[in-house]
Amino acid sequence: MKALLIGINAKYIHPNLAIRLLKKNTTYETDIKEFTIKDDINHIISFIDNSDYDLIGFSCYIWNILIIKEILSKIKHNKKIILGGPEVSYNPFDYIDNDLCDYVIKNEGEEAFHLLLSYLDNKCKLEDIPNLYYKHGFTYDKLVDLSKSKMAYDLLDDISNKIVYIETSRGCPYRCGYCMASLDNKVRFFDIEEIKKQLIYLQNKGARVYKFLDRTFNANKKFIDLIDFIIENHKDGESYQFEITGDLLKPEYIDYINEHAPKNLIRFEIGIQSTNIEANLAVGRIQNNELLFSNIRKIQDADIIDLHLDLIAGLPKEDYSSFIKTFNDCVSLRPKELQLGFLKLLHGTRLYNEAELYGYIWDKDAPYEIISNNYLSENDIKEIHYTEDSFESYYNSFLMRNTMMIVLNNEANPFMFFNGLGKLDFKHKTLEHLFKTIDDYVKDKSYYNEFHKSIIIDYLNHYKLKPKAWWNEALDSKSKNQVLRELYENKCFNDLKIDDLYKYSMVIPLNDSYIIAIYKSNYKLINEIKK
Repeated sequence: MKALLIGINAKYIHPNLAIRLLKKNTTYETDIKEFTIKDDINHIISFIDNSDYDLIGFSCYIWNILIIKEILSKIKHNKKIILGGPEVSYNPFDYIDNDLCDYVIKNEGEEAFHLLLSYLDNKCKLEDIPNLYYKHGFTYDKLVDLSKSKMAYDLLDDISNKIVYIETSRGCPYRCGYCMASLDNKVRFFDIEEIKKQLIYLQNKGARVYKFLDRTFNANKKFIDLIDFIIENHKDGESYQFEITGDLLKPEYIDYINEHAPKNLIRFEIGIQSTNIEANLAVGRIQNNELLFSNIRKIQDADIIDLHLDLIAGLPKEDYSSFIKTFNDCVSLRPKELQLGFLKLLHGTRLYNEAELYGYIWDKDAPYEIISNNYLSENDIKEIHYTEDSFESYYNSFLMRNTMMIVLNNEANPFMFFNGLGKLDFKHKTLEHLFKTIDDYVKDKSYYNEFHKSIIIDYLNHYKLKPKAWWNEALDSKSKNQVLRELYENKCFNDLKIDDLYKYSMVIPLNDSYIIAIYKSNYKLINEIKK
């Protein structure tokens, strides 16, 4: 009995931990093979058809399920096919009844996978296998005993160039109606001392970027113990990311990390989702916005913990004007990164089952994104997309962070600012076009002079070599050289020769100053000099 487990990952840097756990927890010969969603699908099909395995398994998620469906419709079905993962755990017969697979494992699969191989090897009964869907039904639910499950971090390879995913727990104590993690409400923890040993092992193997898969990491009473271990044992250049429930984060924990951790070693991802209390209650979220925002400000003021915030557009009882408020509330925090996502109606979740109650219309193909509901029209969603597009390109990109702060300090309604910007033709263009588009957009604003100077400086700082100019201000060659000579004679550039200034400099004249940009070999200087 020989099995192959296939992971089709979103990117090369995202290794699949699930298939490694299945391999680690069976005594049967099992190989793993990973592709990415950008690989040639015909190559994947050819690889499968020409293999000599008895069973082929696929790890299924919203980002790869359409590709897997196409593969399943085209491969030779001369082998047993098993599917697993969150994307197939709650609609298994969509695949079994359409002859796309033979079996589906629901949720956790370490025990089920091994026993299925035993069954196919005539060494156990089908009804003995937990969490298994088959042609005529389902066996029974069973949670994996984490104390008996073998960890699989030793099966990760080339990890210095990849994100390493770590589990310290499974399940989630909360019941957010849109989240699949809420379906496993029994939180179980791996042995924390064993996790520490694995982290040291991974460090020595070259891992640098760690992302913890726990849905609410600070639900673990040993949260700060592990954080302390990481701080004491970290190596330069490492990053550890955790999903945190922000209003339950103890302020003294923030103080401790701020005092002991180096900058950006710890990264928190906090799901605000909405500041509308009714919207949160409708999906089972009880959130103290005042405490949440206080903790976020505490984190940001110290600037030690790297911070990522999330919003969801499309929650029940949040209309367009309410979402604008939610967005502006969060932007008032001046977050380093704020991801504006759109609700997805995932199979098995409470919100999926209550879709009719709230009038949800959504895309029936993955990732099942909302089109409209009783509170947001299709046009409302379109308007929010405009804001999301421009906010992602101009704010979350970090291309012009200083300039973005000028915008936020002067705009009473940031949502509408980015909404209008999002309707312009800036996507998939050159960098200079991106900068010029927003500069033209702001041209009639009262703060334009300050903005214009800042965006030119942000643009110049982005480059290592002299870039193309997109602004209108310019000096002829004679005037430029005259300015440079005056500055040279005033000893503004003691470390450069005058000929180098003529050759490698850009001089941008503004109302009350010059911006001088010098790009020479490994030397770069961007400076503003008053006229």
